[in-house]
Amino acid sequence: MDQVSQTNLSDMNKNEYSSNKVSLETELSETLYNTMKDFVLSNPTWDQYKLINSALATFLVQNGCTDNSVSEIYLNQLFTPSKSF
Repeated sequence: MDQVSQTNLSDMNKNEYSSNKVSLETELSETLYNTMKDFVLSNPTWDQYKLINSALATFLVQNGCTDNSVSEIYLNQLFTPSKSF
């Protein structure tokens, strides 16, 4: 029974960690906000969350981040077709 409980706990922890999200609040310049809004409205496959995740992943990878999860986000957005802005 202990082994079953440990397995279930281990599975719960994996699910917990894979779905963890952090809320982020920041101030943007009006120009940056309007450009982001226009991009999202012009590209139906993008939303503000995907755009921010992509921008942060790109910045981090280009500045030396070697985390595999960040690299995966970066590479996925490189190969996702989107309409030119």
